Amino acid sequence: MTAYFLEHHLIFNRHFTILNPKHTFNARLDTLTFYKRILPLMKAKLPFAHTYWFPLAALYSALTLPLSVGGQLGWFTVPAGLQYAWGHGHEMIFGFALLVIAGYLAGPQPKTYIFSVIGLWLAARVSFWVAPISMITAIIDIAFVGTLVWKLSPIFLRTAKKWRNKSAGFVLIGLGIAALGFHMVMQSDQSDDLSLRLLLETVLLLSILMFYMGGRIIAPALAGHFQSQNRFLKDRVQPRFEGSILILLFLVLVLNLLPFAWVKFTIAAILLSSALLCVVRVLRWRPWWSYGRADLLAMLLGYSWIIVGWVCIALSLLTANFPITKALHAITIGALGTLTFTVMSRTRSHRVLRDTNAKPFVFVLALLITAAALLRLNPIWLGYSQSILLAACCWSFAFIGLFAWLMRLNKIEKKVKRQRQLMQDK
Repeated sequence: MTAYFLEHHLIFNRHFTILNPKHTFNARLDTLTFYKRILPLMKAKLPFAHTYWFPLAALYSALTLPLSVGGQLGWFTVPAGLQYAWGHGHEMIFGFALLVIAGYLAGPQPKTYIFSVIGLWLAARVSFWVAPISMITAIIDIAFVGTLVWKLSPIFLRTAKKWRNKSAGFVLIGLGIAALGFHMVMQSDQSDDLSLRLLLETVLLLSILMFYMGGRIIAPALAGHFQSQNRFLKDRVQPRFEGSILILLFLVLVLNLLPFAWVKFTIAAILLSSALLCVVRVLRWRPWWSYGRADLLAMLLGYSWIIVGWVCIALSLLTANFPITKALHAITIGALGTLTFTVMSRTRSHRVLRDTNAKPFVFVLALLITAAALLRLNPIWLGYSQSILLAACCWSFAFIGLFAWLMRLNKIEKKVKRQRQLMQDK
């Protein structure tokens, strides 16, 4: 591999010199720079952040959710940060989801950075569990969120040229502001209406990020799979649909901050329109052609939950019989749970086994997350406590299974690296 890069680097320099004779000296300097700076970095082979962050996030999710549910229902004693619904939601979004997003986007990183983030993450989690409304907790938690946002948002804001791609960077910044707003509300005596608006704003930001990133993962994956079956997918990213939905959702974010009575009905109408456009986009992907790929079906299932979530939020704004705190679980459990589960498994399977669908049975566990979402929406044939208990069990079993699979992949990766090292030594 090193010889390959060396060869192509030198070929580039030769062509550069032929086309630009005046820059011969600069081309030679570039070659020396390659030997002195780039080659050592290639040999270093920085580890991917998701190698460490994904198993940590999966385990934390599997343990925290049943603990917080049991604490809220009085089944057993839990730390103060898990005794209330707002603490449970905070940890699922900023403790779990943000770490998964960071692991997917960060790519190869120095171990010092990887473990520094883990240390800051652990400090934020312990502090929030023990003293969720203290100023020290707020500082540590905002420092953790800010560190990741500072690292990840430039990926979209600096390198992207189209506004649709840049929007993901602004959403990440929005999540950072939401974390700051959460602690400001905790430090002050604000109204329940403001707290609900902040909660809705945060979940909508998360849904926008899942909509954007999910579409950018699913479309090329489906196209590649269909191509292997001698089928052609014409409608992939579908920029007009993507752009229209993003504009509508950003409009919802702005309207949600306004204190007028008509805002609820307007937001509901926009969310229903966004859901309809997203349905059309998904159907144009021909999902019925992917019946043989469990990983793609799981991704499509999670993406469909985003649509269901927007519809549920719209209905909760139109009627008082469907509280918004219940409607939000369609996104935070159905969409977030399924998509994070699938992305973690696909990413690590591709990295280690070079096949995102190497073990299709793993993605069957994603059905447990869908069951958890349906149970949390509280079917009429079950009581409140029973449905929450079963939902927590389904979620935990799914992510414990994912944690075991991720650790298995890490073990395989280490074994392969040792074998390669032995071959190089020989």
